[in-house]
Amino acid sequence: MKILILGGTEEARLLAERLVAMGHDVTTSLAGRTSDPLLPKGNVRVGGFGGGDGLGNFLISEQFDRIVDATHPYAVEIKANAVKAAALAELKLVRLTRLPWAEPQYAFWKHMASAEEAAAALPKGARVFLTVGHTKLETFFARTDCSFVVRSIEAPEKALPINAVSVIARPPFFMGGELALMQEQDITHLVCKNSGGVQTEAKLQAALQLRLPVFMIARPALPPAYEVPTVGQAIAALRLK
Repeated sequence: MKILILGGTEEARLLAERLVAMGHDVTTSLAGRTSDPLLPKGNVRVGGFGGGDGLGNFLISEQFDRIVDATHPYAVEIKANAVKAAALAELKLVRLTRLPWAEPQYAFWKHMASAEEAAAALPKGARVFLTVGHTKLETFFARTDCSFVVRSIEAPEKALPINAVSVIARPPFFMGGELALMQEQDITHLVCKNSGGVQTEAKLQAALQLRLPVFMIARPALPPAYEVPTVGQAIAALRLK
């Protein structure tokens, strides 16, 4: 069976590995935003499709049998494009999205609807560990009365302002390293997205141990799709023969 995976996550790589081992013809599509990505098993395609119509035409012209959206939980545009493309190509779409993190007892989480709300809610003088990727950074940097430690896999595209420093690192992250980083940088607040998964969860454990407030940006609203939280359930949902 010929399967297209919209990837870029650990779940997408695991799914591709499983499907290739089962003997399927698997292509994983990557957005190309990371210069040195961890490549999955099977075929790899890098770059966009030209929106939902472009993706749908690609599915038709390349004669794919299935499509799996295993992109990041906050990748709103590609998720909307996947829904449109699957309808155009008359294919079943399976959305593989890891479960969000659950708030631990006694944690200091503040739930935020958006990056703008999180930035506005930071107290004056906050030293913020900012782990939101490359989007909406300027929203936070506008808070010139706060300072930021920005962690990302790739260096930010624009030079950071005087109130921010960059930390380049690739997950997985572990408790000891997260504690050390937060203590060395005198972090007072953690701002992150509720991405879920174990690879970046240690920052939440470290924040809990240090009794730091966590500003948790909510997941975006997405168009409806058949959604599963695990690789095994995604394979079952594809009803492979």
